Amino acid sequence: MSQTTQNGVSVVLIHGAWADGSSWSRVIPLLQAEGLTVVAAQLPLTSLADDVAAAKRALISAPGSVVLVGHSWGGMIVTEAGDDPKVAALVYVAAFSGAEGQSTGELVNAHSKPPALETIRDDGNGFVYVTEQGMIENVAPDLTQVEARTMAVTQGPLAARTFADKLTKAAWKTRPSWYIVSANDRCVSVDLERGAAKLMGSTTTELASGHLSLMSHPEEVAHVILQAVSAVSTKQ
Repeated sequence: MSQTTQNGVSVVLIHGAWADGSSWSRVIPLLQAEGLTVVAAQLPLTSLADDVAAAKRALISAPGSVVLVGHSWGGMIVTEAGDDPKVAALVYVAAFSGAEGQSTGELVNAHSKPPALETIRDDGNGFVYVTEQGMIENVAPDLTQVEARTMAVTQGPLAARTFADKLTKAAWKTRPSWYIVSANDRCVSVDLERGAAKLMGSTTTELASGHLSLMSHPEEVAHVILQAVSAVSTKQ
């Protein structure tokens, strides 16, 4: 964690399903190089409520105003936890988001199903994971096979019940937001991403990237986060 802040603004990063905080490892140094305090939450991936609680613990350790950033499933966490008084702006990276009362499952079912859904398996204990081939072909097609296979081994399984967990808050209604669409996404419907950005009135950037733009296009992702930081800093 960097020990300084940029005009009293810090960044909290929320990872997605089948991942952990290290998925931000290529973005973090770019933010720290700008003098930002960066906190990467570690989610249990057991329910929306549990993951929001983990995000709020991360917010406590982040000094000053916060730009809250979520990837994929992490977008639901950002939308729910972003009502925290410390949060000044939201950034979504190929992420789910919606209105109060909506669930991830409902959002998924409202669009054509992406290829990744065919490579998700139930572990028999209430959690779902991505097969190695699914990680290579669908989750991380922009990365090397070595990287994708490693991610398959280290992935954090997601509780199946999270697909039914409903949002109770929509922080984007009271905070400015930025959205990074992955135009070649095979995990989240690109139409879903564009629709979420439109719903929230987000400042939108579209990258020729697969689902893991935070790893394949870290400079571009960091640039958008820094735009949000700059906007927050200007208002202070």
